Amino acid sequence: MIFAKIDYINLLPFHVYFKKNIKPSKIKAIVNSKKSYPADINVKFKNRKVDAAFISSIKSRGQKSLDFGIIGKKEILSVLCIPGVYKEDFESSTSNVLAKILKCEGKVLIGDKALKYYASHDKDSFVDLGKLWTKKYNLPFVFARLCYNKHGNYLNRITKNFNKKAVKIPQYILKEYSNRTGISVKDIQYYLTKLDYKINEKEKKGLKLFLKLAKDIK
Repeated sequence: MIFAKIDYINLLPFHVYFKKNIKPSKIKAIVNSKKSYPADINVKFKNRKVDAAFISSIKSRGQKSLDFGIIGKKEILSVLCIPGVYKEDFESSTSNVLAKILKCEGKVLIGDKALKYYASHDKDSFVDLGKLWTKKYNLPFVFARLCYNKHGNYLNRITKNFNKKAVKIPQYILKEYSNRTGISVKDIQYYLTKLDYKINEKEKKGLKLFLKLAKDIK
């Protein structure tokens, strides 16, 4: 199985759990070698160069997927709009559309660089798009879904036992990500409390609404 990895902090709990529960060392090696940002992985998945990946919600329509993804139920901290002239983040697909739906003019920033911006700037200097969505629609926002071209049953068996609270991220991994991103371990741990991964009924409603609204965005 070729699994493409979004190498952002938001999937750290899942990747720690995933590596612990997949047995063949070959798969682990492939996961480590197929790292990229969301928009690039979307293209690779569509072209069937990878078997499974977390696919941006806007690109997941019509794909085979599990009830598993990257979810913000209130503020998300790592998807921001910095007021000013509108500018898309080339690493994103969903967040650029979300900013347009929410009529948020400014520079879209996602991932670890957005989290670093959040941690180092005054909270009045940006808009948290997850928080704004929740305030407007009272629904969680699904930023990505776990989609597959192959091995759906295998992935379903692994993800159904995933429990974020039970995943213990080793300190050395937290420090590694902290050194790489310039974000403190404390801020990383706080950020991870804001995320969920199981797509239940409210998440499905939020996703359905987003995809409906996205049809009107050019």
